Amino acid sequence: MRKFFAFTLVALVLAFAMVYAGFRWLHSPLAIDGDEFIYTLPKGGSLSMAARDLEREGVLDHGRLLTLYGRLSRQDAVRAGEYRLQAGDTPLSLLSKLLRGDVVTYQATLVEGWTFREALSYLHAQPKLAMDLDDDEALQLFLSELNLPGGHPEGWFFPDTYQYVAGNSDREILLQAHRRMEDVLATEWANRVGELPYSSSYEALIMASIVERETGVPQERGQIAGVFVRRLEQNMRLQTDPTVIYGLADNYDGNLRRSHLAEKTPYNTYVIKGLPPTPIALPGQEAIHAALHPEEGEALYFVAKGDGSHHFSASLEEHNRAVQNYQIKRRAQDYRSNPTSTSDAETTSVEATTE
Repeated sequence: MRKFFAFTLVALVLAFAMVYAGFRWLHSPLAIDGDEFIYTLPKGGSLSMAARDLEREGVLDHGRLLTLYGRLSRQDAVRAGEYRLQAGDTPLSLLSKLLRGDVVTYQATLVEGWTFREALSYLHAQPKLAMDLDDDEALQLFLSELNLPGGHPEGWFFPDTYQYVAGNSDREILLQAHRRMEDVLATEWANRVGELPYSSSYEALIMASIVERETGVPQERGQIAGVFVRRLEQNMRLQTDPTVIYGLADNYDGNLRRSHLAEKTPYNTYVIKGLPPTPIALPGQEAIHAALHPEEGEALYFVAKGDGSHHFSASLEEHNRAVQNYQIKRRAQDYRSNPTSTSDAETTSVEATTE
């Protein structure tokens, strides 16, 4: 009997020691060389695969023990993805990350005023983002599936910051951006003010893109929209440089010339009346709001001051004086209507002039 009790006691002590050792191991730091270690568990991967991989990398010891613990505790339904293991992480916190799918996230930011081509080029330069739309055939198929009003992608993707994980695609980001733009535009259109010279929300989107490109000063957006709305209402040409530049496409070399203002393109608002056929950039919510809530006033002209802001005029005489003061005298200086714009265009001295 004494031997039995002694054997039992030894067994209990050993069991306790093993449990205690396992507990300590579960809470002991992983062997992270440096600040972090990135591990990717492929689709279909298991806890045992992750344990083997990390043991082979020297990050985790006793990989089988982690697999056994996960199975016994019914915590082995791990998720595939890219994981960031940091100094101080333990086998237990590792298992917790794998169970939660606490994968590494990245950010992609589409900027207000970018063209669709610039946005797509930016996405194709992002790390860990899969390229589904890197050939023209795939891109055109994707755009046709969206059934975009106007049949043109410009302006239909909302500029914002989007989260993604390794393996997500450019297509997924653009789908999010398109749905967001549809929602924002629908909401702003439903809350528009008064009688506006737009036959559809798409025309408001076109106007918003012009407003976005015309100023880098947020508080001016309503004034800019007001000028353009009044010009449309009075059957005046918009005469805005960003539309001309967009219409020139690859023929624009960074210098907008007077000859460009006379060149007939569907986007040259010095030649055509009304709005151009499509947006010219990605407008943000503030620009869309401004297009649908233009400020009241009498101004029909504006000229860039050279600091990103504009001087607004109600008469051609006042406008010409402002042009003389703000542009002609500063022609030799680094002078742009919108210093925050992605375009390298210098503004001309005929911005928003009379017909």
